[in-house]
Amino acid sequence: MWDEKKLESLKEKEAAWREDYKEATKKHPERMERFSTVSDQEIDALYTPNDIANFDYERALGFPGEYPYTRGVHKTMYRGRLWTMRMFSGLGSARDTNQRFHYLLKHGETGLSIAFDMPTLMGYDSDHPMSRGEVGKCGVAIDSLADMEVLFDGIPLDKVTTSMTINPPASIMLAMYIAVAEKQGVRRDQIGGTIQNDMLKEFIAQKTFMLPPKPSMRLIVDTIEFCTKEVPRWNTISISGYHIREAGSTAVQELAFTLADGIAYVQAAVDRGLNVDDFAPRLSFFFNAHIDFFEEIAKYRAARRIWSRVMRERFHAKNPRSWMLRFHTQTAGCSLTAQQPYNNVIRTAYEALSAVLGGTQSLHTNSLDEVLALPSEHAVTIALRTQQILAEETGVTNTIDPLAGSYFVEALTDKMEAQAMEYIEKIDEMGGILEAIERGYPQGEIANAAYDYQKQVDEGKKTIVGVNKYVSDVETPIEILKIDETVEEEQIKRLKALKESRDNDAVQKALDGLRKAAEGEENMMPHIINVVKVYGTEQEICDVFREVFGTYRDPGMF
Repeated sequence: MWDEKKLESLKEKEAAWREDYKEATKKHPERMERFSTVSDQEIDALYTPNDIANFDYERALGFPGEYPYTRGVHKTMYRGRLWTMRMFSGLGSARDTNQRFHYLLKHGETGLSIAFDMPTLMGYDSDHPMSRGEVGKCGVAIDSLADMEVLFDGIPLDKVTTSMTINPPASIMLAMYIAVAEKQGVRRDQIGGTIQNDMLKEFIAQKTFMLPPKPSMRLIVDTIEFCTKEVPRWNTISISGYHIREAGSTAVQELAFTLADGIAYVQAAVDRGLNVDDFAPRLSFFFNAHIDFFEEIAKYRAARRIWSRVMRERFHAKNPRSWMLRFHTQTAGCSLTAQQPYNNVIRTAYEALSAVLGGTQSLHTNSLDEVLALPSEHAVTIALRTQQILAEETGVTNTIDPLAGSYFVEALTDKMEAQAMEYIEKIDEMGGILEAIERGYPQGEIANAAYDYQKQVDEGKKTIVGVNKYVSDVETPIEILKIDETVEEEQIKRLKALKESRDNDAVQKALDGLRKAAEGEENMMPHIINVVKVYGTEQEICDVFREVFGTYRDPGMF
């Protein structure tokens, strides 16, 4: 890429410049002893062609929409089509959330994204003692197909795509979605969307558990196998680094552990006997857009490059769509502060910009009040407008991958790729990510990183505006959304009425069919759909899983 004589000459000139720089710092000392990213990657004062002296354009970059996809997975990127603007929405009852969906679609949202409440996430109905006080509080309460019907009332499922952020009971929510679509007259091969369905990162970071790792993997592969044949436009897993980062990982750890999870899912599906090119194009990823601007952009670019090589060289995928890493991004919840909450609008805007410059396919922008409560309509509108201004006014969508060729960005991309591959190779040596999880390896790495970052914040080596610098004694009043306790009461009443009015013999028969499939080797998805269609509840299905497979308890590693 570079002429060796010119590089040598440049090296000499750079050495002279660095001497001059050292003299200049005597008059204007550097602001800190050591400059580093939020993940503590050390950053030099200057980057030149010598930092990417061995840069091979075709191997490292190529062109948009072509292997290794460093510059984006689509040839036209945002010149042809903007990213999907998908605000994470879920509050109170299904009716409450349905109203929020209609509000957001009216104001320009282009895809739906569902946040479920804690009982739903854990596989319990609203009337279970474990659900008390949590119904509808951190998302929408969904107990049965009846709730899902209300949730999508007036929303044609052949016209929108929907993302569902749920893991242990993911297959059940997908079954309900399929059933609602068919009630609308929409065939299952017409619906599009994503189910998170990523249990490995739950064991690593987020910690919503139900089944042990092996049966969890079986259920995930069942959904991959079923959707490959029956729901071909559905993304069967959203392989998620977001929660790994929220737990305190570095950007490199987020990248490495997420891709290691992806490798495990592909291997499990191949071991089932599936052809990699039949299912790999419908795998998607979910990354965190944290506050360190260039580090995040480098992370996304490295992710695409690593995944394309893994799929082509390790799994011998032949279809170029199998090589593409398509991803959704959410701005970093862990970067938001309760102190001076309007600062969160600014943080979110910069994080969203990094996701767009990094080539995301879908984006959720956090609301300024999400550190305190579920977002209000006022706050969520600002968050949506942030994306719309970014898309329509800033000009950053006018050319593809505008930061390509930056000495700093390319050097940082290469560095993150190399460091992530070191992690992936170490995990391979352990026998894969499941074995690594059982040893507590990724959990320990994340815990150490979180501790190191917090220590730097406490010591003032890392700044959080309004928290450890530029602190204000004046509190800004902010109106937050509160979920009324009557939501839980009404939800339990509706559930009771459903159980009294449905055909309970049909429910029991469908549950028996599911139990038999679980005890054998049959794909469980058709049986889950059978239970859902006769209005069996989420917990009734999950209880079958718990009875057959047992439950998982976190080992509490330190």
